[in-house]
Parts: sequence; C-alpha cells; structure tokens
Amino acid sequence: MTIKINKLEIENVKRVKAVKLEPSSAGLTLVGGRNNQGKTSVLDAIAWALGGNKYRPSQANREGSMVAPYLQLTLSNGLVVERKGKNSDLRVIDPDGQKGGQQLLDSFVEELAIDLPKFMNATNKEKANILLRIIGVGEQLQTFEKQEQEVYSRRHTIGQIADQKAKFAKEQPYFTDAPKEPVSASELISQQQEILARNGQNQLKRQRVTQIQAEFEQQGREVVRLTAILNAAQEKYTQLQTDLGIAQKDALDLHDQSTTELEQNITQIDEINRKVRANLDKDKAETDASDYRVQYDQLSTQINEIRQQKAELLNNANLPLEGLSVDEGELIYNGQRWDNMSGSDQLKVSTAIVRKLKPDCGFILLDKLEQMDLQTLNEFGAWLEQEGLQAIATRVSTGDECSIIIEDGYVAGQEQAIATDAPPAAETKTWKAGEF
Repeated sequence: MTIKINKLEIENVKRVKAVKLEPSSAGLTLVGGRNNQGKTSVLDAIAWALGGNKYRPSQANREGSMVAPYLQLTLSNGLVVERKGKNSDLRVIDPDGQKGGQQLLDSFVEELAIDLPKFMNATNKEKANILLRIIGVGEQLQTFEKQEQEVYSRRHTIGQIADQKAKFAKEQPYFTDAPKEPVSASELISQQQEILARNGQNQLKRQRVTQIQAEFEQQGREVVRLTAILNAAQEKYTQLQTDLGIAQKDALDLHDQSTTELEQNITQIDEINRKVRANLDKDKAETDASDYRVQYDQLSTQINEIRQQKAELLNNANLPLEGLSVDEGELIYNGQRWDNMSGSDQLKVSTAIVRKLKPDCGFILLDKLEQMDLQTLNEFGAWLEQEGLQAIATRVSTGDECSIIIEDGYVAGQEQAIATDAPPAAETKTWKAGEF
C-alpha cells in the first residue's frame, strides 16, 4: 500500500495565512488562483513538512504575521507530521502513538516526489542514468554503450579508408598491354648480351667452315701435286673431310636470334614500368577497398549484435512504465526522446520513475501546471487515477478544473481570519479525468 497525503493544515507559511485541504486520494488535486496568492506556498509547505529543513523556505514566516508557521499533515499510513513553534520543531507521531522523526519520513518520502522539477529539469542523460540506476542495469548498459561506440568508431575509420582506396583505384589508368611485373633493364641487357655472344660463336663457326674449306681445297691441290706423299696427304684429307662434314652439319642447324624486341624494350623500359606500376597500384587499391568493405560489414554485424544485447537487457528489465526505454544514454518513451514528448508524457515518465525510486511514496508535488492545456491535464489526471497515484499541483487559474482556489493566503469562500488552533476546512473539489 503506497503512502499518500490524506489532509493538511497550513498557517503563516510564506503567503499562506490559513489553508486546510483534503486532497483526492488518487488523481490530480489542482490548487488554483491568481499570481502571488499563495498557491506555490502550499507546495513549499508540504515539501518542508515532509522533506526536512533543507526545504525550509528562506523566508518561512508570512510577512507581517507575529504567529509562527504551523504545519500538520496526516498521511494514509496514519502518521501525523507536525511543524510548529518558534523553531518549527518537527514531531512525527505513528498510528500507535510512538514518536518518530525525519529519519522515519526519509524512509518512504522520495526527494524527487516533493521536488519533481529537479528531475524534469535534469539533462536527458541524467534522467536516463536515474532510470538505469533504479532498474539495476546501468553498468551493463554503459559497457554495451562503450563497446558500441568503440566498434562504431572503428567501422567509421574502416569505411573512410575503403572509400579512399576505391576512389584511388577508380582514378588510376590501366594498361592492358603492360606486363604484370616491372621490367628490369639489367635483365634485358643480360639477355641481349647472351644472344650476341651466341651469335658471335656462330660467326666463329662460320669462319671456321671457310677456313677448313680453304685448307681442304689447298690440300687437294697438294694431293695432286704431291703424289709422292699421297698416303700422308690422303690421311689428312680424310680427317679434314670428316671435320668438314661435322662443321657443315652444325652450321646448318644454327639460327641467329633477333635482339630487336629487346632493344625496343630497353628503349621503352621506363614507359613500360610506369604502366606496370600503375596497373599494380590499381589492382592493390581495388583489393584493399574490397578487404576494408569486408571489415566494415563485419563491424556492422558486431554493432547490431551489441544493440540487440542492449535491447534484450532493457526488455528484460523491470521498467516502471510500458514503452519506456533508454537509447544512446537518453530516455525514450513510445519512440520519442524527452524534447519530443508531450507535456502529459513528460509528467507520466517523471512520475513513474520517481515512484520507482521509493515505491511506498504514493504522491508527487507539481508547480505551475498553467503551462499545460486542459486536454494535457485531463490525460495526466486519468493516468494518475489509473495508477492509483496522488498529485497535488498548482495552476494560475480560477477555472472549474481547480480543486480549490487560493485568494490572499486563504481558500476562496472561507472566512478570512486566522484561527491559530483550528483553521477553517476547505471543501475540496475532487478533480476527475474528463470532467472539463
């Protein structure tokens, strides 16, 4: 059972002279009136009574009054909270008549419930951190957020490199007539020298043929002339004939190689190598771009997996309001971030989170609801009743939507006289959704 405010009596606090109020147990109790009549003073008095002296107004005594402030709140759990006397001493009496103090109140009164603007005015990340702390997943979600940011940064860098490589590859020319590897001038020259050496040997062999031919012919003439030495000459002739046959056969099988292509390659080696290097650069850039795209896709998959883990973490958490979540360190409600939420939704989110902080605290205080139209008030009030929550709020208005009207420190319609020991009771209008 949540604890709510059953009734309150206030005297001589700020602008309040004497007000007695019994707020609706569920839904919205609107304290209306013109400016500077004492509406906000009612909320400040409640905050002071329940929250302690840190909420005591800097000028707590009503100006011109010789009577000390008097506060009395009766709560739904039977506790009676009083502040009275010169020093506004606190007295808390429980249902059994035992005395308590501020520590007892702090055990169930949530600080943000009596100071909801403190939550609503916090940054988006501060609101989200409060929610994550409540549901106990803050550290885990922070780890996921950090992992996601790191992988996202790596993916962003990889993507940029891949784009640069692809752009570089696209801008590079490609020469289909160029070889796959750069040409070495020294190798071409070496090949040329080897061919020239073989050609030189061939020429020597040809010269040898001519020489042997001449000797053969001379020796033939010697055979004719020197018949006396025929046997010796014949032997030599036969040998030379054999050598001639071998030499002729070798000569017929010889083919000289052309060095024209090598000479052209040597002449054009710089241009050829320029084309080869350009082709190699283009091929490498295309390969690099493809590799980085693969890495980019892998990192994208990793980011999606982290986001899925975050979603599962929040889906399994005991969130205080259906449709409420956290994304990138900010509150999300029904798909909208805080600055895109309606005024009614902002109040719902704030109230639900504050209630989750201390579930026993069944009420909140709200100031300046004149910023909201009647439809927004209607939606918020209906939600409060549905949730069984109590809200006491102020509004610059004297319309029918107000539960009571404060005029010059009193409830409008009541006798405007300070009764220090028994202030007049206010006939409180119960505000209900759809009533206006």
